[in-house]
Amino acid sequence: MTQRYLVTGGAGYVGSVVAAHLLERGHRVTVLDDLSTGFAEAVPEGAEFVEGRVQDAARWLDGSYDAVLHFAASSQVGESVEKPEKYWENNVGGTMALLAALRAAGIRRLVFSSTAATYGEPETVPVRETAPTAPTSPYGATKLAVDHMIGGECAAHGLAAVSLRYFNVAGAYGAYGERHEPESHLIPLVLQVALGRRAAISVYGEDYPTPDGTCVRDYIHVADLAEAHLLALDAMTAGEHLICNLGNGNGFSVREVVETVREVTGHPVPEVVAPRRPGDPAVLVASADSARERLGWTPSRPDLADVVTDAWAFARSREGERP
Repeated sequence: MTQRYLVTGGAGYVGSVVAAHLLERGHRVTVLDDLSTGFAEAVPEGAEFVEGRVQDAARWLDGSYDAVLHFAASSQVGESVEKPEKYWENNVGGTMALLAALRAAGIRRLVFSSTAATYGEPETVPVRETAPTAPTSPYGATKLAVDHMIGGECAAHGLAAVSLRYFNVAGAYGAYGERHEPESHLIPLVLQVALGRRAAISVYGEDYPTPDGTCVRDYIHVADLAEAHLLALDAMTAGEHLICNLGNGNGFSVREVVETVREVTGHPVPEVVAPRRPGDPAVLVASADSARERLGWTPSRPDLADVVTDAWAFARSREGERP
């Protein structure tokens, strides 16, 4: 059955991939994005586009929408430390306005783009949803605050909601891929080295208690992530706030990522060893058991080479656009 969805932040990386998946399933999609970090050309063909802030969602939301998928947020950890007020205003204030708009319009289904940053530095891995939440940045703190807000909305007003806590999202889906400015994520940074746009990749610490001494992270393909959002729309229950981690459940070290990029691209990738970064856990891997049990979700692209291959194709496709 065709439904109508509002995708906030749908001109960004994950939002655009989810919007594309919804359209492919025959649904009607409206993208709301202020283009502060998104790109108009990333809005999938066939989606209605509204340029605006999520704080003003009430201007466009009405009872014709079946659900909202909420990706609009500021998401740079380092920037959140320098400008916490921006993150509280955008992430918490924006979502508070969105929840009020949902209530007023009678829209009772919400999927929220949350993050593993809500856990901070977990004591045990793999990380389960029952792990203590102790964010170490304003970014993580604002996302956790929004999770609490959504939980209250579900209990008080019968909202059906799912928060999906991502670990490391990577890869691309055709014309939709990662293009942050500035870029801070490992795989696109290593690909910049392969493209000759960066001299070397910095490896922050090589003395961690891991097989090769470098940090281990859980990488999930962005297309698998999108599938989880579509499943969440069907799995939610009125009055319940379901929280699920999304990850492969497998970890890859920094050096494994670098070596996979070398193999996929056929280019040398010089490394420079740098001091550890404060707060970097040695291993950060998700338990996605809840997503499997409650959503019926299983990642279909768990191989790191597949993630890198798709990201590499997207990165090369954009080289003609760069100055």
